[in-house]
Amino acid sequence: TEMGYKVQKTDEVRFDGTSITPEKKKYVLLNKPKGFITTLDDPLGRRTVMSLVKKACKERIYPIGRLDRETTGLLLFTNDGDLFKKLTHVSQRAVKIYHIEANKPVKREDLEKFTTGIDLDDGKSKFASAKYVKDGPTGNPREVGVEIYSGKNRVVRRMFEALGYEV
Repeated sequence: TEMGYKVQKTDEVRFDGTSITPEKKKYVLLNKPKGFITTLDDPLGRRTVMSLVKKACKERIYPIGRLDRETTGLLLFTNDGDLFKKLTHVSQRAVKIYHIEANKPVKREDLEKFTTGIDLDDGKSKFASAKYVKDGPTGNPREVGVEIYSGKNRVVRRMFEALGYEV
């Protein structure tokens, strides 16, 4: 009845005689397998991550972020708009962590290039950090851990490809 009134949890809200209650916040973690695209719906009929979580809860949930079709990894789904904004808006600088396996050993000097920046077709990109997953004589120099703040499309793969690696 009052413009700009912020509804409190103790308030009763009705529309056309029906009580409206806020949807319970839900959080679903999925270890995304290869072969699924991160989208709500695909007009081309490809398999989507939504088909994997459709029975997880009755609430409508959305993926936070994206992973390429051939990328595996942890993907968070939620109906919590505040958390969604906090994790996706560039101003929040939420870190994304990737474990990369390259087709050949990654040179130490290339790890430095990843953190100082690489020119891509859509501008310069850099990782917050890039390190061998396990350094030393028992480590595999093909396995690299990277942290990024960027949300650019396929930026991890594109940066590795720019230096001659296949992820």
